[in-house]
Amino acid sequence: MNIQKYMAFVKAVEYGSFTRAAEALNYTQSGISRMINDLELEWDVSLFERGRAGISLTSDGIKLLPQLQRICNEHEILMTQIEELQNLQTGIIRIGTFSSVATHWLPNIIKYFKKDYPNIDFELLLGDYTEIESWILEGRVDFGFLRLPTSNAQLDTIVLEEDRLLVIIPQDHSFADADNFPIRELLSSPFMLLEKGAKAEISEIFEKHQITPQISFTTWDDYAIMSMVENGLGISILPELILNRIPYQIFAKELEIPAYRTIGIAMRERKSLSLAAKSFLEYLHYRKKM
Repeated sequence: MNIQKYMAFVKAVEYGSFTRAAEALNYTQSGISRMINDLELEWDVSLFERGRAGISLTSDGIKLLPQLQRICNEHEILMTQIEELQNLQTGIIRIGTFSSVATHWLPNIIKYFKKDYPNIDFELLLGDYTEIESWILEGRVDFGFLRLPTSNAQLDTIVLEEDRLLVIIPQDHSFADADNFPIRELLSSPFMLLEKGAKAEISEIFEKHQITPQISFTTWDDYAIMSMVENGLGISILPELILNRIPYQIFAKELEIPAYRTIGIAMRERKSLSLAAKSFLEYLHYRKKM
């Protein structure tokens, strides 16, 4: 049995491409193609239809796929158990995250983790919720930080924190001394929208209260928004987490009807995580309680 050939087959199905499967497994495209050809010759079956539009499974390939997926999953579990026997000496933890978590949570947690496990390295991929979810499903990251609930109910998730969504205004705003910010006042100034790609929590606030602010600027750069608000170009709504230790002269106000986002961790399957990733999640849970 050659597990690499089986993995080549499963990854080619996942990505719908020999080229992308090769990138995921760190092979050449010709290497993946050769392994698939070897399987077809060895088993005397045709696994893929090849055409200009790409590849697709044959009926034989469809029948064999579930068993080959099980074999590859069992191999991954075996490798994880072997890693655990090596006492967590080396490894890499790949995390998908968005900017506020990367800025205000992860540095402190990684610092403490590295004191106990100095040879464990980290790879952080920054993106929006949609990108992070895709990375998790593709296996590009071990786990990722997301707003919960996710759009994919099959993901294994852990709730971490309710993060308030606050209105940010310049210091000379008429509501600078107010205890909270009226929903209808969101209509009175140009609005700087923090959003990218799929609809996120800020737009959901508008829908919930049936309002349409004057959106004059849209970006996924929260610091750009804070700078524009500081300069009197409008107002915005940002998560409280990103408003920690900011250098901008702005005020943050809770909405008269408070709004939140639920931050959590998502992964494909908790039991198949490496020991390093499992240990880091324990550190994360512990440090978040402090």
